[in-house]
Amino acid sequence: MPFTVKPFLLRVLRAVYKGIVRLRSRVLVLLTHRLALPLLKLVRRPEIFPYTPAQLQALPEGTLGNDLARMLEANRFELLTHYAKHDMKHILLDYPTTDEGEVCLQAFMLGNGHLSFPVASTLLFGLFTMPEYWASFRAAWRRGKQAPSISGWNWPSLVTLSTHTIKQQIFTHGKYH
Repeated sequence: MPFTVKPFLLRVLRAVYKGIVRLRSRVLVLLTHRLALPLLKLVRRPEIFPYTPAQLQALPEGTLGNDLARMLEANRFELLTHYAKHDMKHILLDYPTTDEGEVCLQAFMLGNGHLSFPVASTLLFGLFTMPEYWASFRAAWRRGKQAPSISGWNWPSLVTLSTHTIKQQIFTHGKYH
């Protein structure tokens, strides 16, 4: 069997690409969860989420709180009381907890008029390291521009409401305060 360079080179390039994707995923987690989150807790007073996982699970099916509990369980995440608002945004904005989804969420927030260190750093990291998702980031930014501002919402008060209804309010230009 003769050795051909092209298939070998393609295998090497695929392996290198997979390694880069794993590395950038680790760097994104490091930046957001290990660096930015502790820093933000020092700089600003995070709102403490008043619910426990058991309380969220006890809420009726289809409520944001119950959906949050199910999302956390499905992803094997802990409920971080200072980070629950971020996790609820993943649910309401339909961005998965993947690298692409994290950057899309932050692109939406920038488009929605919210600029912060986590938004800027995550978005810049995504723009520099994830060119294959640029179209998704742009679409998320546009969605944020078109949606009403969600930055002033009372997030804990939303857990008893229907996830579907809240999504309709976001994407049909209504507002929850």
